[in-house]
Amino acid sequence: MGNQSIANGAVLSAHDISKEVSSPEGGLTILADVSFSIDAGESVAVVGPSGAGKSTLLALLAGLDLPTRGHVVLNGANLSDLDEDGRASVRADSVGFVFQSFHLVPSLNALENVMLPLELAGAENAREASLKIIDKVGLIDRWRHYPAQLSGGEKQRVAIARAFATEPAVLFADEPTGNLDSRTGSNIMELMFELNRSSTTTLVLVTHDHSLAERCDRILSLEAARLIGDTKESA
Repeated sequence: MGNQSIANGAVLSAHDISKEVSSPEGGLTILADVSFSIDAGESVAVVGPSGAGKSTLLALLAGLDLPTRGHVVLNGANLSDLDEDGRASVRADSVGFVFQSFHLVPSLNALENVMLPLELAGAENAREASLKIIDKVGLIDRWRHYPAQLSGGEKQRVAIARAFATEPAVLFADEPTGNLDSRTGSNIMELMFELNRSSTTTLVLVTHDHSLAERCDRILSLEAARLIGDTKESA
């Protein structure tokens, strides 16, 4: 395993994190002693078979759950030192999410969905900034449309615009093309990589698609709860 040193300047780092849960059969280890650090602006793919712990790792890195042992530092904050409100505050300041099921608010149009996190953060120019990023994702003619009036690819573009709108330090994407056909999925990923390149946002992508993973700067490979590989892709 390529042993990445954990740098102080990392935007995201996992320090010997383990996650164990109880089950009828006894204790179950979902992640065991995982360590790595990620620098600002990197694109990192997390790969591995079903049940390897990929989505659990994402939840721990984003502070949606806490490890049984070890800790995660996200944008300078040790998430294990914070209560639920504190972790929510770090997420609001530092994190964007894109899921395969879009998670748009059905009663809001495309523009209002993108504006939502900006308004929650108290941004004064929420509408102007949202229109700019909707234009960037190619939906300026569709901003008045509600999710039910949009195709799957358009919904995911809205979700990506919403995730990037707050200029998060880290964007977590969990199988973002899972509900899309291959051509639409390819266009969506092109868009995400382009936004990643043109901003300081770090992209952490859970995917089973190895051709997609290989387009990232780096691949973290999980198997049977352990990090078995940490490889940097050559430019």
